[in-house]
Amino acid sequence: MDRKSPPVGRTLLTVGVMLIATNLRPGVVSVSPELDAIRTGTGLPATAAGLLTTLPILCFGALAPFAPRLARRIGARGALGAMMLLLTAGIAVRTAPGTVPLFVGTVLVGAAIALSNVLVPALIKRDFHDRAGLMTGVYSVALFTGAALAAGVTVPLGGGLGLSWRGTLGMWAVWSALAFAVWLPQLRGARADRPAAATSAAPGAAREADGPSLWRSRLAWQITFLMGLQSLEYYAAAAWIPTLLTDDGMARAEAGWMLSLSSLAGITGSLLLTVLIGRARSQVGFALAGSALFAVSFAGLMAAPTAGAYVWMIAMGLGSGLLIGAALAVVVLRAPDGVRAAEMSGMAQCVGYLLAAVGPFALGWLRDATGGWTVPMLGLLVLTVPMALAGIAAGRDRTLPPRTSRCENDGESQIPRGESVPGHRPPLDTLER
Repeated sequence: MDRKSPPVGRTLLTVGVMLIATNLRPGVVSVSPELDAIRTGTGLPATAAGLLTTLPILCFGALAPFAPRLARRIGARGALGAMMLLLTAGIAVRTAPGTVPLFVGTVLVGAAIALSNVLVPALIKRDFHDRAGLMTGVYSVALFTGAALAAGVTVPLGGGLGLSWRGTLGMWAVWSALAFAVWLPQLRGARADRPAAATSAAPGAAREADGPSLWRSRLAWQITFLMGLQSLEYYAAAAWIPTLLTDDGMARAEAGWMLSLSSLAGITGSLLLTVLIGRARSQVGFALAGSALFAVSFAGLMAAPTAGAYVWMIAMGLGSGLLIGAALAVVVLRAPDGVRAAEMSGMAQCVGYLLAAVGPFALGWLRDATGGWTVPMLGLLVLTVPMALAGIAAGRDRTLPPRTSRCENDGESQIPRGESVPGHRPPLDTLER
């Protein structure tokens, strides 16, 4: 399916992609409001409990490079369908008694989200090439919608249904199963992708030899650090801010609502980016605004956590929406074609999420070591500076070279933003790192 697909087919694909996107946060975010209950029920210390939010992020980084390879074997659409099944299974496994299923299910959840994280932006670049910026903004809105739902309804809905924390986490298997059901029509085209992948493998390998490596590209590393630092800030905050607020006297349900409020504000930030991104040749302004909002939020959480909680969480949400939108946008817009988009997505998420995985674990450790939240919040505040610098560098209007290019301009190209090399639209499913 390409940009000339029938309107009905493209609409169905759009709905499926957006529904998948809403499933790429709840499996992680829904754990945060339940961390206190999990620690009480299992006896896990704060550092070990932090692993429940750190392990998925480690999976995001470690497994990201395998996404193009999986797409080559079973097709991009088939891979995304399989990931929704794996996500459903992982969430279900977490409901089993004991701590081992809890951690095993968490790894499965992380694996499913990790591969989907890479495949969806590349699919957008390939199948929505004429409106990649707009679709990236809509995709980021869907991500925050899923996060807002998870943060806001997990505790109230679970309590209303009389569920334990295990049953409450397990509710989200229904949502991922629904995404798989809606994605089923796309699997009919997945079989047709597989022969193309097999016959195109050799040319893909030739392009690997001819094209400059992203791992030697200054621009690619700038994009990667923007992705990594904004992810570190987001996941560290999402993991522990409900606990920070309850430690300061806020009720657990209200603390969960604060995280949901932040996610709702994130939707606003993403919508703002969606409206403006088509008019901007650079994403620097979005990254700087997001970094400034993060700084205000972390400073406020140090000074007056519960007194100004609404202000701090709205600022954090707006900043998150702008930053994740900018990070996803530069991955897609700096790529000249679907091949580079998949490679750039894999690199940025591999290194970026491995960096981000430090966040929740480090915050839990600092909280245990210092007995409070001032030092952890100060650390997040300081990190907004290099994040802003990465945004300035990655947000400038440049383009990565295509696979067939021999350009040696520090791994950059002068191809105008949003344009691909004429005649160069290889199927995503032929990609292999």
